[in-house]
Amino acid sequence: MLSTFETDRLILRERTLEDFEKCIEMDREPEVVDYIPELQKIVSGTSANEKKHRSFVKQRFEAEYPEGMGYWTIETKEDHKKFVGWVLLIPLDAVGPDIEIGWRLRPKYWGKGYATETARVILQYAVESLKLKEVIADIHKMNKGSIRVAEKIGMAYKRTEEASDYMRFALTRH
Repeated sequence: MLSTFETDRLILRERTLEDFEKCIEMDREPEVVDYIPELQKIVSGTSANEKKHRSFVKQRFEAEYPEGMGYWTIETKEDHKKFVGWVLLIPLDAVGPDIEIGWRLRPKYWGKGYATETARVILQYAVESLKLKEVIADIHKMNKGSIRVAEKIGMAYKRTEEASDYMRFALTRH
């Protein structure tokens, strides 16, 4: 069971199967998967495959993560607890050994500071409660919004893999 967190405007609670359809719906908003090529292929375009999309999301819902890690659903405190998106703290690509933070929000909530507010809480939890030495975020080099979020929460550019579209940001404790 994951801890629940609250900010001034948001509630972060453990993601449950009740959130499944909301996550599927969010992924179908074209801007949401713009910088996630592997997901974009199965959500939209000529190779879209509803069954593969649902299977991909279901695997993430059902995966076992280390104690204190997983996905949190982000909801507004006001406006009847509207689904904003999710934030994760899991082993990289669900296998590790690196631990990654990531976020995905519905476009109507972009530009409001929600991603920064949410990611800051989870990163603080990762460092203070879980005592993680390093948390990374691999962000598509064209995803300026997520790059700004990573920088605002104190993550620093680490590297870009050769022939990769992703930049690695990290928060490292000494």
